[in-house]
Amino acid sequence: MKHSISVLFVILSSLSINAQEIISPNGKIKVVLNLSEKNTEHNLFFKALYKTENKFVEVLPDSKLGINRADEQFADNLRLISTSKPVSIHDKYEMVCGKRQQCENSGTEKTFSFQNSNHQSLDIIFRVYNDGIAFRYVFPNQSDSKVNIINEATTYVLPENTSRWMQPFNLAYEGFYPLSKTGLNIDKYQEWGFPALYKVNNQPVWALISEADITENNCGAKLSNLKNTNQYQVTYPNGRDNFKQDGVKTTLPWNSQWHTLIIGKLSDIVESTLITDVSQPSQLKDTNWIKPGVVSWIYWANNHGSKDYQKVAEYVDLAVEMNWPYVLIDWEWDVMTNGGDINAAVNYAKSKGIKPLMWYNSGSIWLDPTPNDRLLTAEKRAKEFSWLNKIGVYGIKVDFFAGDQQDMMRYYIDILKDAAKYHLMVNFHGATIPRGWARTYPNLMTTEAVYGAEWYNNDQVLTNKAAAHNTTLPFTRNVIGSMDYTPVTFSNSQHPHITTYAHELALSVVFESGLQHFADSPSAYKSLPAEPKNFLKEVPTAWDDTKLIDGDPGEKVVIARKKGNQWYIGGLNGKGEPQTLIIKFDFLDKGNYDLHLIKDGKDDKSFSSETIKIKKGSTVKVECLSGGGFVGVIK
Repeated sequence: MKHSISVLFVILSSLSINAQEIISPNGKIKVVLNLSEKNTEHNLFFKALYKTENKFVEVLPDSKLGINRADEQFADNLRLISTSKPVSIHDKYEMVCGKRQQCENSGTEKTFSFQNSNHQSLDIIFRVYNDGIAFRYVFPNQSDSKVNIINEATTYVLPENTSRWMQPFNLAYEGFYPLSKTGLNIDKYQEWGFPALYKVNNQPVWALISEADITENNCGAKLSNLKNTNQYQVTYPNGRDNFKQDGVKTTLPWNSQWHTLIIGKLSDIVESTLITDVSQPSQLKDTNWIKPGVVSWIYWANNHGSKDYQKVAEYVDLAVEMNWPYVLIDWEWDVMTNGGDINAAVNYAKSKGIKPLMWYNSGSIWLDPTPNDRLLTAEKRAKEFSWLNKIGVYGIKVDFFAGDQQDMMRYYIDILKDAAKYHLMVNFHGATIPRGWARTYPNLMTTEAVYGAEWYNNDQVLTNKAAAHNTTLPFTRNVIGSMDYTPVTFSNSQHPHITTYAHELALSVVFESGLQHFADSPSAYKSLPAEPKNFLKEVPTAWDDTKLIDGDPGEKVVIARKKGNQWYIGGLNGKGEPQTLIIKFDFLDKGNYDLHLIKDGKDDKSFSSETIKIKKGSTVKVECLSGGGFVGVIK
């Protein structure tokens, strides 16, 4: 009897004493907060549920919340003081580039106010949107003295054997998203970069973890499952050699980034704009000068090509022939010879009606390639950007950033702000992942943060992994923002392709990027048959809408993107064997349409094409070779 009472006491002491619920406007997503008392400690947890087939499925079991400063802890000693009334959130805004021009989402917001044992205040704001969850920490008190936010207790808990696709963390976010059910990869790596995709076991429900709305007063975070392979703790970066600070130093009031969890069917993940929904609105009054488009890119086929004026001129001529608006003059343009310097190259591009973009090293402390140390201070940026305006340059590619620490977040934002003053578009390379800045600073056109085609230069790994990798990225990295993969390469660089020509062509639609750098040599594009060549002359890089038609990470993907009154479709086979991809045209309006397909031919280096009559509800099957693919245009 005494044993039974003891067990009952333990159970009761760990039960929730302050359960709170928040439900999305469409009723599909629910968050439950539990403040549990155990051994005199008050631990705060939340769980997420998704409604499918008239029942709620647990997407995220009880997961710990909390955050700590150097002077105060707010992790295991919290008391709930008050709960706000629900507030309706309705985001409706326009994007310059991305998966959708007109974005709209609805959510329900509640603020939970806590105090720690020293009566210091912490608010946690939860928003439950129709396609996911966002929450952030707020220190509401006023203080002019700097405080140091050192870590979070925030931990996402996954059930055992959960299928997950996560990238082992590295500073440039250039890695694969291998399927795992153990929380370990083959190297037993246990720190992971955002975004992190997982499927709820035995349920048609998916979730993608990331973060958004980073400001100058935040650092970027990552996930660590060192303590438990199924528990992923939000972890701040350590200091580095020239920036010793851990975490964030700031005055109060202060708020964290939004922690985001996109939830739903796989199509909900791919089509979601939650990352920009929760980010600050555009800070630019005039965006008419910002023009997405295709870029001819010299580096992939000619690593040191921008040192050579004649090579640069070839890529300008390629842009003219292919009707592409931009040419990127990459690294080492400051030592250009062989008939002209950078001024001559820019003038040649402008004389042909092509808008030049130019590469920069973000600094000189961490890596050497030139030109470097031209952007590190506001004074240097003003000098450089004024010169770029004078000679007629339209944008910059900034490479080799040093990490996710607070100073780097501030540096990214300073570049975007200053570039906007001079009407310069921006492409970040060797950089952190998108975290919503494309809404706040629409001159951010794209970001690398991906294991892209450039790696054919560096390593033989992509040769055998590209097809599966390319069919994983639409469900992971590209969900959260424009991705500068530098796609559509038919010839070989340092290491060979084994994806088919039609697969490579399809990347122009499957991968979304405001500036889409087509990376192959002029001769490769000029030698294409008429149909794929004409397709590349016309394919857009900014879209009015995006629909996932079919897909499974690492195996296949079929995506439709709309521009004006036309739909473009891209399909990829991620398998090392032939596969039939299916297009269901449920997304069309009523009427009769022509589907013009360009697909795999008799071998990996040939195309075939056909035109098929379709209407809403039609189904078309496309036979793909191993690592194959197709594109389609609906007129």
